[in-house]
Amino acid sequence: MSSGQQARAQAAAITPGAVPQEREKPPADRLLALFDGHRLSPGQRRIAQYLIDHLTEAAFLSITELAERVGVSQPSVTRFAASLGFSGYPALRDVLQPMALSAVAGTPDSREQIRHNELQAAVDAEIENLESVRRLLADTNRVLEIGRDLARSVPLTVLGLRISVSLAEYFAYAARRIHPDVRVVTRGGSVAYDALLQSRAAGGSWVMAFAMPRHANETLAALRAARSTGLRVVLITDPTLGPLVEEADVVLTAGTGSRLVFDSYAAPGMLSAALLQAMADADPERTQARLEQYEQVADQHGFFL
Repeated sequence: MSSGQQARAQAAAITPGAVPQEREKPPADRLLALFDGHRLSPGQRRIAQYLIDHLTEAAFLSITELAERVGVSQPSVTRFAASLGFSGYPALRDVLQPMALSAVAGTPDSREQIRHNELQAAVDAEIENLESVRRLLADTNRVLEIGRDLARSVPLTVLGLRISVSLAEYFAYAARRIHPDVRVVTRGGSVAYDALLQSRAAGGSWVMAFAMPRHANETLAALRAARSTGLRVVLITDPTLGPLVEEADVVLTAGTGSRLVFDSYAAPGMLSAALLQAMADADPERTQARLEQYEQVADQHGFFL
């Protein structure tokens, strides 16, 4: 799989009521179901999108023709078929052609309907991710304990590299309202190591880290650097097991919505908000004082409408 941001191709449609048998599903649903549950590289995602948009034509193309139409190499098409569980492109094409013939025969699936269904499926998947977070938060004592540890770490370092930068910056932005010293690390290498070393020297004890897929080697290196300085790590990551979890003292998992071109982070965002609440609850007086001070400054300088 090539480097870069990963995302699954579009998922199967959400069908109300009973789930139909596979043979009864319209061609668009059967095609989308082929991609469901597979993490595809950007190039593979382009192939999947081309098949969705041009099923009746693409199903009868040779591997050379399909590669040219999509703008990828022939080996990329072969790897795409293998990633879906097929022995090669010919085996994938054998499955695609009956779908295409069925579509030509009059199945009323338009491109707009496919797009509508895949967006619904993406929301449905995020609901499942949020349900998992809901179950995780059932143990409120654990969440409150983590919040207390983060609140007591002065300074508190928040780490997020590459795609995880947005989650780290959101957490740090909110945490600064209730915590006296929050430091953000969004660059890897020696920059991250220096920041972590300074945080530890200043009395910090914890790092709040985010690692969403695709997991970068520099994130692993940063977590190891944090541990080497004596800092402890709370890690929010997706459920995929890997070496990152071995470098964390506390691991909280939240699934990413990966059915669309770009991943979505409803579940990690909700988990972040829960930890921020736990930090606020750890020292209510400090929280109230800092929030009131911020509101006064904001009002004086007209920060908000």
